[in-house]
Amino acid sequence: MTTSALQTPDSMDIDIENLYREESFTDLRAGNVKRLTAVDGNGDVDPSRPTQFIGDTTLMTQMGPIPVQFPLEASTLREAFEKFPQGVEEAIVRLQERAQEMAREEASRIVVPGAAPGLRSGR
Repeated sequence: MTTSALQTPDSMDIDIENLYREESFTDLRAGNVKRLTAVDGNGDVDPSRPTQFIGDTTLMTQMGPIPVQFPLEASTLREAFEKFPQGVEEAIVRLQERAQEMAREEASRIVVPGAAPGLRSGR
């Protein structure tokens, strides 16, 4: 979360025009799919807005568990579960790309004596 996204409790306004009911479905093994159903301010289903699906799982790595959430483009719960493996793969690719980007950013901060800031010594 960036500092611009941080909010204080008194600045948090709930957008009652953008409410969703969240339901969670799991196979008790690989992960969950959350179904977000659009509702109005009274909690009644709002058919003018689409249902959304979010995949949720935990990847076990050498550094420990990493929680992963990813959108699933689906119109039914069954379709969301069918697309779950592809969603996990795409999320892993995005995580790897972000890790590489962070490593590049960190490497560009290395200061070598006698070199201009941001430059690395040749090998």
